[in-house]
Amino acid sequence: MSAKPPQTQPAGRPCRQPLLYAALAFGAGIVIGVHAWRPATWWLAAFSTFALAGCVYLRRDRRVVPWISFALWFWLGALSIQLRPNPEIPDIASFLGRDKEVLVTAHVIHEGYMREGAFGGQRQTIDVRTEELRTPDSTSTQSFGLRIAIYAKQSGDEDEAAETANSFRLFRYGERLRLVARLREPHNYGNPGAFDYRSYLADQGIVALGSAKAESVEVLPRFYGNPIESWRSRIHRRVIEKVHALWPPEQAGLLDAAVIGEDAFIQRDTRVDFQRSGTYHILVVSGMNVSILAFVAFWTLRRFRASELLASLITVLLGVGYAFLTDVGPPVWRATLMMACYLGARLLYRNRSILNALGGAALGLMIADPKSLLGASFQLTFLSVLLLAGLAIPILERSSQPYRRGLRHMESIDYDRALEPAIAQFRLDVRMIAKRLARFLGARVAQRGSCLLCAGAFAAYDILFVSALMQIGLALPMAWYFHRATIVGLPANVLAIPLTEILMPAAVLALGLGFISASLAKIPALIAGLALDGITTSVRALGALRIADVRVAMPELQVAAAGAIAIAFGLLLARRNRWWAFLGVGSLIAAALWTAFIPPHFRYSSAAAEITALDVGQGDSTLVVSPEGRTMLIDAGGMAGAARSNFDIGEDVVSPYLWSRGITRLDVIVVTHGHWDHVGGMKAVMDNFRPREIWVGNNAPTPALRFLLQHARERHVDIRLLEAGDSLQLGALDFRALAPAKDLAFKPRRANDDCLALKVTYRSTSVLLEGDAEKTTERQIAEEAPQAELLKVGHHGSATSTSADLLDAVSPRLALISVGRDNSYGHPRQIVLQRLERAGVKVYRTDLNGLVTFYMNEHGITPAAALR
Repeated sequence: MSAKPPQTQPAGRPCRQPLLYAALAFGAGIVIGVHAWRPATWWLAAFSTFALAGCVYLRRDRRVVPWISFALWFWLGALSIQLRPNPEIPDIASFLGRDKEVLVTAHVIHEGYMREGAFGGQRQTIDVRTEELRTPDSTSTQSFGLRIAIYAKQSGDEDEAAETANSFRLFRYGERLRLVARLREPHNYGNPGAFDYRSYLADQGIVALGSAKAESVEVLPRFYGNPIESWRSRIHRRVIEKVHALWPPEQAGLLDAAVIGEDAFIQRDTRVDFQRSGTYHILVVSGMNVSILAFVAFWTLRRFRASELLASLITVLLGVGYAFLTDVGPPVWRATLMMACYLGARLLYRNRSILNALGGAALGLMIADPKSLLGASFQLTFLSVLLLAGLAIPILERSSQPYRRGLRHMESIDYDRALEPAIAQFRLDVRMIAKRLARFLGARVAQRGSCLLCAGAFAAYDILFVSALMQIGLALPMAWYFHRATIVGLPANVLAIPLTEILMPAAVLALGLGFISASLAKIPALIAGLALDGITTSVRALGALRIADVRVAMPELQVAAAGAIAIAFGLLLARRNRWWAFLGVGSLIAAALWTAFIPPHFRYSSAAAEITALDVGQGDSTLVVSPEGRTMLIDAGGMAGAARSNFDIGEDVVSPYLWSRGITRLDVIVVTHGHWDHVGGMKAVMDNFRPREIWVGNNAPTPALRFLLQHARERHVDIRLLEAGDSLQLGALDFRALAPAKDLAFKPRRANDDCLALKVTYRSTSVLLEGDAEKTTERQIAEEAPQAELLKVGHHGSATSTSADLLDAVSPRLALISVGRDNSYGHPRQIVLQRLERAGVKVYRTDLNGLVTFYMNEHGITPAAALR
């Protein structure tokens, strides 16, 4: 009996994908509209002109019409982003301030989860929509979003602690609350390239942040909200509870993120492991999760004899339900829309229209929200599917897929004659191997075993090829947004992706059965747990390798352009012959290697030395650059309670600025003393920029400082201990330590007096950096007569520093205060500002000016600050 050979589509000519081209044109228009603002009438005039031209050429030369239509999409994209209204931000300035208590009446619009507070106790963070704000001086009934952190402090009394724990419960969607809160504006760090946290919250409808004590919260009668959203929140919460009932805590936190999209229970170290290994997408509900579940649902329905129409419809409905339940937002909805477009295209017998379906989905999303294109999530999702559908699948169709199809109907000799000679020869080779194995296993087992072994080898090749292509193709956006070159991403994903394909359906099945019977859920829960253990073991093993921690600076524009051209080149050549396809992949590899291993140009001035104070909030971090391009970072900010926080000043604030400058390595790092607001971010800086030396004063051995020095030894960083009188050089810069004294006795109540104070001199110009030095140390510094044109004010402008004697000895013209905006310490103190004003000193502050740079040359110091 003969079998009909598969029908293949000629690969020589690429399929037309008009919706993809329209989406690309619309997206290009959005980008131009953002960076080249023009009045809306300009874009309307351009659109009208091209529309008229299209009408004319429709009768004369239809070959021009597609180009005109793409130009119309381009002008529409530019117009859409400029006509998009900016969200109105209510004026609530009179209610903001750390010392101002506001009585807030609001209802919960997004629930939180109970977590350990930074200083002990418990906390939960909820989003609310206001009904009324009230202070003794004013009242407002404006409706807007607030993100409130509610704290229950830890008590030493056991009975009181138990009473607090019992009364402090989670607040649910739709509940109306009255509470006393302190409100503040979301803080954007004032450094170039810093994350726009304020806009990020504004896109979620959040205008201000607040904190409240648990005992001040009163639950009011009456539900206020959407019944459908309330139903979704209850199901989401029940699923989370069931996850924690079926799996142990460590596994439950990861499964929350991978299955239901809740990452509240993942620690920062775990996140970093997955990021370093290039497998962080597993912890994010995204296109891969939707694709796996859709494939399993569709395949199962077809096995139960459901028609293709019914199977597609049910699969789409399940995808929509999953997206609704996870509440992750645009990423999962994008994936669901693309899945629906693809299944719809299959019903129309357009099995090769993946790119067209992708283009249609992307175009619809950009029309609904033009700003979505500018986010990393949209770009990564779109590019991933584009690489898979436009590059990986065409290459696999002419490499492994013919051989995989050649494993069908192995008993049919007639089938061989309809295949290409290479495939027919492959079938003969498999039969020969099966005949030899038949002596030991029997004919039937040998033939099936040989086919399964070959199919497994081709499946492994497919996973290896697709994983490698994704790592190469995504190298540019990964470097641009996350400053990572995932060197171990290929082996990590080769192990993790097949296990995820087991994990997702097993976990969903376990959850479904868990609501019926815990006993029925044990086996799929065990399978999901074993798959998760396999993923985490491989991720931690590969993520722990030093080679995995490759961080890259912001790529230059020419590198980004080369990467984009390489992707377009690869897509255009993928459906041509084998050698052209390999050339396209080669161009992608070259662009990825350029991005990962050729550092960008470090931007600095060869005619002056540079002192730059970064905005790190209530802390210190100063970049020093010599005219030769030698680099030093003094302190790296930080915050108390950082060990329990998912926010790291060094990783999330200091490092992005250094990368934006093109810095990939530091020559020296300096720690002035062991307080968290100076040393907290230094570990991440040390890991990211691999300094050669670390300079430390004769400081009190705080736990944070001991940990950092131990980490420096493990990283083979040379440690230099400095005392008053020591002199060092960095290029043309001379450094002289003015404190701490050699015979300093550590006193816990005066811990700042052991701070390392440095005088930096370039030619005839000097800067005094006194860290957190207080009056006792300042008297010692003043005895050295350290005249300097610029003074970095001690201890963030505290009244314990910047004495009149020090000002007389230094005689600065300029002063710099590194301080957090609206900080709880009241820094800088008014008495210090008045003292500087009387001395005729011009003051720059990081809370008002953001990042401030001072250039030193033989003529003096020139400040450069951009007011925020």
